[in-house]
Amino acid sequence: MAHEPHNGGSPGEMGVRSEPVAPSSADSRPPSFRPRRLYAALDLGTNNCRLLVAKPEGASFRVVDAFSRIVRLGEGLAQTGRLSEAAMDRAVEALKVCRSKLRDRQVARARLIATEACRAAENGAEFIERVKVETGLALEIVDRGTEAQLAAQGCVPLADPNARGVLLFDIGGGSSELVWLLPRGSGKAGGPPTADIKGWISLPVGVVTLAERHGGQRVTAESFGRMVDEVAGMIDAFPHRAAILAQLDHLHMLGTSGTVTTLAGVHLGLPKYDRRRVDGAWLKAGEVDLILGQLLAMSYEERIAHPCIGAERADLVLAGCAILEGMRRHFPCQRLRVADRGLREGILVGLMRADGVWRRPYYRPHEGDRR
Repeated sequence: MAHEPHNGGSPGEMGVRSEPVAPSSADSRPPSFRPRRLYAALDLGTNNCRLLVAKPEGASFRVVDAFSRIVRLGEGLAQTGRLSEAAMDRAVEALKVCRSKLRDRQVARARLIATEACRAAENGAEFIERVKVETGLALEIVDRGTEAQLAAQGCVPLADPNARGVLLFDIGGGSSELVWLLPRGSGKAGGPPTADIKGWISLPVGVVTLAERHGGQRVTAESFGRMVDEVAGMIDAFPHRAAILAQLDHLHMLGTSGTVTTLAGVHLGLPKYDRRRVDGAWLKAGEVDLILGQLLAMSYEERIAHPCIGAERADLVLAGCAILEGMRRHFPCQRLRVADRGLREGILVGLMRADGVWRRPYYRPHEGDRR
């Protein structure tokens, strides 16, 4: 999978279909002779709104446009049970940018999902209707199982093929998923490898909710420990713990979240965040311990000033680290691979695989393929 970011696009009126779009009846050419269509995946979470637009390429795809904005849709949700007007306004404005990109790129197939904040909020359905009215976008609220499956599919290309399995974690704003998976080949459908999920657990906690409960700006060793204890207690009920521990020496962790990419950026000493160096980076257990110690020793102001953290994550990063530590307390793997990818990539793979784009002879060159 290659990324080719492109900025631009302004809000405009349009509607985007999130269901499969059938080929035009006027186009009688077989799939191998049609221009490659563009696909899109949108993930509206508790903290972020993210969009990818991509086209099939080789056995994967190339990202031709991307958008990400921190909107904090779930801000205050744990206290009130509702999405606030200010948070919904921020999310709608970000979604208008996404709508413009979908329109300008003439996307043929898209899946637009909303996760924990909209699942949990009393007014989640009302917000989804508001989005449809104001932007024309039809968001789909997915359950936690679907969220885990999509994250696994998006990240499985980074699994070590020599490992006997992988513990994938996705630390979100309002929920976090831990997935035990085995990477498999792509099979007859072609494309990226697939994920055979052996077991998973979804924790009703994310960086936003945990930071709101325990404080995110002034974090002491004691308050950090309380956060770790809370998360670790949630994993006690994971029924696959014993089976995983029995082969822990042959597994590695694979993390997707702003938390783990921040850890990698700090470890690498990057003067600014660089996805090309972070995505796929390996961290040893001792290196993770060292980075966590560095972050705990920083003041809130120092975290703001750090080029790989910044003001938008300074009050959330330690809550994310506590979630990771709660997982590592149960499953102390010696290796952790970092993924700057996840749900959206999993959506794109699903859409393209359903269309059969990796089945031969789809990629036979033709004159019309000029995207």
